[in-house]
Amino acid sequence: MKSFFSTNLLMASPTEVRKGKVLNYQGNPHLVLDVQHRTQGRQAGFMQVTMRNLNTGASTNTKIRTTDSVEILHTDVAKLEFSYIDADGYHFMDPETFEDLILEDSIVEDAKDFLVETQTYSILRVDDKPISIDLPASIEMKVTESAEGVKGDTASNVQKPATLETGLTIQVPLFIKEGETIKVNTADRSYGGRA
Repeated sequence: MKSFFSTNLLMASPTEVRKGKVLNYQGNPHLVLDVQHRTQGRQAGFMQVTMRNLNTGASTNTKIRTTDSVEILHTDVAKLEFSYIDADGYHFMDPETFEDLILEDSIVEDAKDFLVETQTYSILRVDDKPISIDLPASIEMKVTESAEGVKGDTASNVQKPATLETGLTIQVPLFIKEGETIKVNTADRSYGGRA
C-alpha cells in the first residue's frame, strides 16, 4: 500500500511514539491521543496506541509491537487568523506574510461554530498540508440574539437560549443581553462567563 505522505517520513521505534505525534497508519495520518507501554511475560512488549484518523475523524485503538517500526510524520503548527467564508472555503491569513490559506469544509467541520473573524487559530499541518484546527479552551463571542429574562424569576441556574455571532446557540444565564461578549467553552459548547 502506498503511503499517504511520501516525504518527510521518519522511521522510528514504537517506543518513540508520544501523545501529539502524527503517524502514517494504514496510509492515513493519525494523531496519537494516548500511548501505554505494555509487556507480556517473556514476550516482546508492545505499545497500546489510541489515535484519531485526521481524514475521517474516526478513533482507533491498536497494538504496535516494539519490534516493529512506525512512520512518524513531520508536523508543524501555524498560527493563522480567520478572515471569512466564501464558496471556495474558509479563508485564514498568515499575520506575518499576509498569505491567504483556504481550508475545506472537511478540515473545519468540528470548529466552524467557533470561527470568529480576526481570531487566531492553531492549524496543524502535516508536510505543509493543513489537517485540523486546534481550538483554544474557550472563545470570546458576541451574543446576537437572546430573549429578555423574565422579571421576578429569581430561581438559581435558570437559563435561556442565546444565538452567537457564528450562528451557534447555547444556554446562558438570564442576565446576558444581546450585544454582550461572552466566553464559550469549546469542549462542551457551554457558557463560560462574561468576557
